[in-house]
Amino acid sequence: MRMIDVAHERSRTLGAPNSHHFNAAGAALPTSSVVEAVVEHLHREEALGGYEAAARVRDDVEGIYAAAGDLLGCAADEIALFDSASTGLRVLIDAVRPAAGSRIIASRSTYVSHALHLMTICRERDVELVIVPADEQRRVDLVALEALLADGRPSVLTVSHVPTSSGLVEPVAEIGQLARRYGATYLLDATQSVGHLQVDVAAIGCDGLVTTGRKFLRAPRGTAFAYVKRSFASALLPTAPDVRGSEWQSEGGWDTTSLARRFETWEASVAARLGLGVALREANERGMAATEAWLTAAGDDIRRRVREVPGVVLADPEGSRSAIVTFVIDGMTSAHAASRLSESGVRVVSVPATHGQWDLGDRRIPAVVRASPHVYNDEGDVDALVEGIARIAGEVRAS
Repeated sequence: MRMIDVAHERSRTLGAPNSHHFNAAGAALPTSSVVEAVVEHLHREEALGGYEAAARVRDDVEGIYAAAGDLLGCAADEIALFDSASTGLRVLIDAVRPAAGSRIIASRSTYVSHALHLMTICRERDVELVIVPADEQRRVDLVALEALLADGRPSVLTVSHVPTSSGLVEPVAEIGQLARRYGATYLLDATQSVGHLQVDVAAIGCDGLVTTGRKFLRAPRGTAFAYVKRSFASALLPTAPDVRGSEWQSEGGWDTTSLARRFETWEASVAARLGLGVALREANERGMAATEAWLTAAGDDIRRRVREVPGVVLADPEGSRSAIVTFVIDGMTSAHAASRLSESGVRVVSVPATHGQWDLGDRRIPAVVRASPHVYNDEGDVDALVEGIARIAGEVRAS
C-alpha cells in the first residue's frame, strides 16, 4: 500500500505551519494547487467575463464528473454537482416525493439540517418518521432495522455514514443489503466519509449518496456532489426543473435529461468547482486506501492519548474507528474548551447537541469538543493537541 508523505502534504498546504489544524471534519486546509485553480479562474473571469471564462474551461469542468466517479466507483453520468450537501440531500428527498402513508426511516447519526428537512416533510405530508434504534455501539441496530423494513411499507431509508457528533462509522454496506432485500430507497449522507474513508457505492448498495467538498476532500467551500444511481435518477423528476438539466420545448412541455445532472441548477461558482476538480484528482492520486489507513490510525492514536488525560472523557462510542475524535473536559463547557485550545493555535470545534439531537441529545451530552486530523498533521501537531487538552484539564482540576 502507498504510504502518506506527510512532509509533502505539509509543503503544499500553506496553512499547515500556521496552526495545529484539527478541523478537517469542518473545513480542511486546501492544497496550494486547489487555491491556485480557484484564483486563476477568477482572474480569467476578470479578464474575459463569466460566461466566456466558463467556455474556456468547459472540458475541465466535465472532468470533475469523471474524477468524482473514479473516487466513488461509479460512472461520470451518475454524478450531479451541488453547492452543498444539504442542498443535494434536500433535492433528492424532494424528488422522491414521499407520499402520505409512506415512511422515512433515519439513523440517529443524522445531521441537523437534514433532520429538520425530514421532520418538515413528515409533518406537512402525513409521512411517518421513524428513528432507527441504536445498538450498544450507537450504530444502526441492524436487527431493529430489518424488523422495520420487513413489514413491506414503502420506505425511504436515510443514513449518515459518519456523524458530525462522534467518530462512529455506520455499517453502511450491511444497511444496503437490507435496503435491497426489502425494496427500500437508500440515501447516504457521506459528508464526513468521502475523502476520509474508502467509499464504493456499488459495495454500499445505496441509490444515492451526497457529500461535500470542504471537509476531508480539501476542496473549496460551496462545492458538493452526489452519486445518483442511473435507475434511481431516471425514475425521479426534480421538483424544480432547471435549464441545466431540462429543455423547454413547447408552451407547456419540457424534456429532462436522464443523467444525474437533471438535479443540478445552472448557476454555480465555476472557480470553486475547478478547485473541487483539483481536490478530487489529488485524493485519487494519494489513494483512498492509504488515506483511510493513515487517518484512522491518526484517530486511534489521538483517542488513545486523550483517554489517558485525567479529567477528560472520550465521547466517541466504543469501537469507533475514524479520524474524528470527540471528548469532554470535566468542569468546562466544550465551547470554552475549544476557545481555550485556539489560544495556543490548536484548531478544534465544539459540536452542540443542537447539531445532533438524535445522537448527542439522546445521550444527554450538551456538547463535545471535536478534533479531526488530516494528512498534513504531523507528530508536533498531535503533541500540541494533547498537551493543550492536558493543560486545560489540569487547570480545571486545580481550580
